Amino acid sequence: MTDWTEKYRPSSLSEIRGNNKARDQLKKWADTWDDHRDAVIVHGSPGVGKTSAAHALANDMGWPTIELNASDTRTGDVVEKLAGGAAQNQALTGNAGGRQLVVMDEADNLHGNADRGGSKAITEVVTDAGQPMILIANEFYDMSNTLRNNCETIEFRDVQARSIVPALRHICKQEGVEYEKAALRAIADKNDGDLRSAVNDLQAIAETNERLTEDDVTVTGERDRSSGIFDFLDALFKEKDAKSALEESYDVDETPDDLLNWVEDNVPKDYEGAELATAYGFLSNADKWLGRVRATQDYSMWRYATDNIAAGVAASRRGEKGGWTRYGPPSYWQKLGSSKANRKKRDYVARKIAQTEGVSMSTARREMMPFLAAMTHHCKNRELTVAMTAKYDLDAEHVSFVTGSGKDTNKVGSVVEDAQTLREEAAVEHSGGAFEGARGSASDDDRADSEGGGSDGTAVEERAEDSEAEASGEDDDSQTGLADFGT
Repeated sequence: MTDWTEKYRPSSLSEIRGNNKARDQLKKWADTWDDHRDAVIVHGSPGVGKTSAAHALANDMGWPTIELNASDTRTGDVVEKLAGGAAQNQALTGNAGGRQLVVMDEADNLHGNADRGGSKAITEVVTDAGQPMILIANEFYDMSNTLRNNCETIEFRDVQARSIVPALRHICKQEGVEYEKAALRAIADKNDGDLRSAVNDLQAIAETNERLTEDDVTVTGERDRSSGIFDFLDALFKEKDAKSALEESYDVDETPDDLLNWVEDNVPKDYEGAELATAYGFLSNADKWLGRVRATQDYSMWRYATDNIAAGVAASRRGEKGGWTRYGPPSYWQKLGSSKANRKKRDYVARKIAQTEGVSMSTARREMMPFLAAMTHHCKNRELTVAMTAKYDLDAEHVSFVTGSGKDTNKVGSVVEDAQTLREEAAVEHSGGAFEGARGSASDDDRADSEGGGSDGTAVEERAEDSEAEASGEDDDSQTGLADFGT
């Protein structure tokens, strides 16, 4: 039996089910191509009709197509040879305006080092294309920023069940398949968003049953369709009510802690005024529940955090939201250091403190390290910095991390040298008080400041702020310091 997804692939944009807005945008892009000459990225979930729309557009415009697959053309020179040659080709036979459409499928596979130059090559191609180009992608944010910024973008949304049912009904009529209305609805509901999968399910059931019933659909089971974080954010901020948003969150592969960070950072892009304030109120409640989970290790309370993150934020929405929003990873992650190297430095220092002071890693990281970072900022309190380096046996890399200074600077190098001398002297004297001895003069200063400036560490905080102000003009300010990891 012929594959029904190919047999009933739309031959014209007018036959595309759902995504009317995206369909119209694609047609407008093609009609005005001579004016802008930009390539376009068509992105969205698998099975929503992206590739079908590209070929349907070519039929409507009378353009021959050249189709490439990024997974098969992984290297830069091959991409440039095939896509570049096709895009520049002007000598065509008898088609409208000498145009041909270049379709690059799975364009989101052109990223990282795996393609060995493919992403760079395709970016150069699209900026100098002599022919219309459509790049098809499932994961828009897997594509390079440069490539995305050099193309127009059109998002194909998941096809709603109400748009899938008519397509299934049409196929049944053409194939002479008898069916219950409830059966088609069940197939559409099960594959909500994925028209291609719905057609595949219809064909699979029709091949083994003379008449489609709802029971036939039920026994085929549910397809695993976990939601991506960007799809969830779009649904949360723009589409779903509180109950539906909560249900949608169950399919997102993120812990409540990470989900909170995603929502917290991106909600201002769609919400404003009173609705934003209300949303942040719910996120604050969620953070309290997560704090209780960390304190008690009772993970059953996660659900209360998720209730506030999903249902609460959705309920905060006022009015209709539309359009495309550029969501991004939480800035909190950037503060933590997006690279493993920075997190390893943080944990190394915390482990040294924990072992020396007899406290937990968590206490060292969350309560002690921020104070050390403030008091030794840019090594301004040099004597204390040397003492800290000696006591916790830190090298230049970790002194730089704590103080926010460049590890190759002379002051960090001299601090490490003096700390090593201090440790050797302490070892000779069989004394464990290297840090206590070096801290004496600093303690006298602290006591004098405290007497003149209040109690409860106020003077220490003021001095730390002064040190930061003094260091604001130094070249070392661009270095990653420990202060970012205080909370």
